[in-house]
Amino acid sequence: MKITIKEIAKEAGVSTATVSMILNNKDKHITNATRMRVLETVKKYNYVPNAMAGSLVTQRTHIIGLILPDITNPFFPGIARGAEDKANESGYSLIFCNTDDNLEVEERYIQSLTNKMADGIIIAHSSNSSKMPEILGRCQIPIILIDRDFKSDNVLGKVLVNNFQGSYNAVVYMLNMGYKKIAYLSGPLKTQTAQGRLDGYKNALLDNCLKYNEELVKSGEYRIEWGRKGVNDLLSENKNFDAILCGNDLIAIGAMKELKKNGFNIPKDAGVMGFDDIYMAGLVDPPLTTVRQPNYNMGYKAMELLLENLNVTNKNDCQKSIKTITLTTKIIERLST
Repeated sequence: MKITIKEIAKEAGVSTATVSMILNNKDKHITNATRMRVLETVKKYNYVPNAMAGSLVTQRTHIIGLILPDITNPFFPGIARGAEDKANESGYSLIFCNTDDNLEVEERYIQSLTNKMADGIIIAHSSNSSKMPEILGRCQIPIILIDRDFKSDNVLGKVLVNNFQGSYNAVVYMLNMGYKKIAYLSGPLKTQTAQGRLDGYKNALLDNCLKYNEELVKSGEYRIEWGRKGVNDLLSENKNFDAILCGNDLIAIGAMKELKKNGFNIPKDAGVMGFDDIYMAGLVDPPLTTVRQPNYNMGYKAMELLLENLNVTNKNDCQKSIKTITLTTKIIERLST
């Protein structure tokens, strides 16, 4: 039979409030003798506090939800690991939710986390973000956006990278390597992330006195299969290009596979550059030049930002603490350019 806190208190000769304070490390005014007596009784009966009952008192479950669009994409496990490490350091548990980039699944997870009294949510939303302000507007727990941005009044903070600058720098790098006709294979342009990378591509060309040619731009999914199809589309339309910038590394890996299948030598006949620097980028042949995102740091910073907001007790102070953290990217030069 499971022992209760009342029984622990009775045997130790103290009140249930005293037992609760000792177990929650709020016992600085309690004598050492009383503390030791209570802890010995707890150990004797192998007493485990009721976490749910405790959460009703403290209004905290110490559970955070992390919602990601595609856990099979090697970019996102780095975010998850960073968030998890910070959560563990701070005494929190993390619930991982994979949406498969599906808005309906995403909405169900948000509702489920709310019902389970999670203390907060960190979310990289799906490509279809049109309903996200409405969905998150109904959410009653703190929210931090990560990786993918959108406008919402119900968000406490954001951790992003400068996608525009990362893409801009990639184009300038490729131009400096001697490439002049750079095609672009984008992810779905419904997200501000993808749009920012496209804008960086456009502006880099224009700033270097090159014409932006929308026929060299194709949009699809953040998957290897799309990289192959994107190259096929360019080749079937007889587009003239000497390099391809890709919206992420998976697209770039697919693009390289299809280029080699069609007899291209990489980087001599066509250079290829990705975005993310997933672990696979250095393993493909040739190793992929790419734009590195600090994904581990993104996850860590997002959890840090959320916990900072949870520890603010005054709502006015909480409003002042709302901020966007924008991290920088770095070009990782390998042999595909």
